[in-house]
Amino acid sequence: MKTFDEYTVGNLVLKNRVVMPPMCMNMAHDGMATDFHYIHYGNAALGEVGLIIVEATGVTSGGRIKDRDLGLYRDDQIPGHQKIVELAKKYGSHIGVQLGHAGRKCLIEGETIVAPSPLAFSEDYFLPHALTEPELKDIVQAFQDAAVRALKAGYELIELHGAHGYLLHQFLSPLSNQRTDAYGGSRENRVRLLKEVTAAVKAVLPENFPLILRVSASDYVEGGIDLTEMVEIIQLVKEDFHMIHVSSGGLDVRQEITLYPGYQVRFSEEIRKICQIPTIAVGLITEIAHVEEILQNDRADLVALGRVLLRDPFVIIKEGHGHVSPLFAYKRGFNVNWARK
Repeated sequence: MKTFDEYTVGNLVLKNRVVMPPMCMNMAHDGMATDFHYIHYGNAALGEVGLIIVEATGVTSGGRIKDRDLGLYRDDQIPGHQKIVELAKKYGSHIGVQLGHAGRKCLIEGETIVAPSPLAFSEDYFLPHALTEPELKDIVQAFQDAAVRALKAGYELIELHGAHGYLLHQFLSPLSNQRTDAYGGSRENRVRLLKEVTAAVKAVLPENFPLILRVSASDYVEGGIDLTEMVEIIQLVKEDFHMIHVSSGGLDVRQEITLYPGYQVRFSEEIRKICQIPTIAVGLITEIAHVEEILQNDRADLVALGRVLLRDPFVIIKEGHGHVSPLFAYKRGFNVNWARK
């Protein structure tokens, strides 16, 4: 099965095509990893996931979505990440981290909420402050500093979070970016912050270190990003990335999404074909047979299983891949004479 074939991304050789995508666990303390994270990611590695991408990790304190999210905005947060990495590597998985900034979707009391424009995500969210150009330089520096800390922690891959309505996505979409300066208006201007962040991060990475971009291929709202627009955006930045992790939505509460198994795979397929760049497919993919279909039909190069791996981090072993025996339920020791020697 192609699902269990090796795959090379940058300087990494993955043992299979299955990815654990970044999923916020809301179990951090002051941005630092806890025992939960060691068990959670350690189990994924024990389950033989080819690539683990650690949950959205804030590049600033106010760049976290919630106050229980991980961070890499202080040096004292590095050791916890190092332990996550050590566990993943110990059990044979490769591991990366998603670096992001929540922008206007930050829900932390007391933080300065920022965005491209002073437009709240919804009435339940804070009204953000529109970032000035000097403040944008600080954001770029924060991404670079977090990338340096990620390297010190031992991460083998970095994903930039440009999806789901967070800061980089907010700059990309005309629905949330109403600026009239060099960072708003035209497509080239709306991509400017992403390009500056990418350049700053790449400047500190070793040669051929895997760098991935996660995108929302559609805002599902008129006037926002659609697949055609996202293809054009990716064409402007694709030379800087090894892969595109293709998701959708999250920017606007008016979105209307029809959910069905693999509902986002079509976006991955089109971006892969048109932009000629490897992709990761994700979204309601619940069966290994579906993973195999996606790979066999060249709709993606890797496939992310989210909730499936939360329910059962050992699903890959259970499916079997040629050299791992199927797992059987433990047979209870009924009617055993424990006194017998």
